[in-house]
Amino acid sequence: MDQAEVIEDTARVLHCSGQVALEADPDSELGVSVIGAGDLRAQITHVLGLIDELLESAGMSRSTLTSLRFFTTDIDGFLENYDVYAGWIEPAGIKPPQSLLGINRLVHPDLLVEIEATAAA
Repeated sequence: MDQAEVIEDTARVLHCSGQVALEADPDSELGVSVIGAGDLRAQITHVLGLIDELLESAGMSRSTLTSLRFFTTDIDGFLENYDVYAGWIEPAGIKPPQSLLGINRLVHPDLLVEIEATAAA
């Protein structure tokens, strides 16, 4: 992980809101259900996939990421599963600055991780 990134000559910046492991579920009270409830590894994997989709829809890729912010209700569990992120970012050949924040709760009690990302191209 780099401590800072200088971004020059960029035409576009993508700010991704916090992505969580939710999917539409018309049968649930809130209209959504949690993917991988209680499974931090599954949620990290799913959320990184959502970030891939957002990057692709913007005509960008992982290599354009400039920073990431991880929010989790389980810091130790996140660190134990950090290899999921490391394996995801490694092919991009970058080490974007990142923050890992421990929080009490996310928008749904079964969510364990939320990831925000910024990219520039």
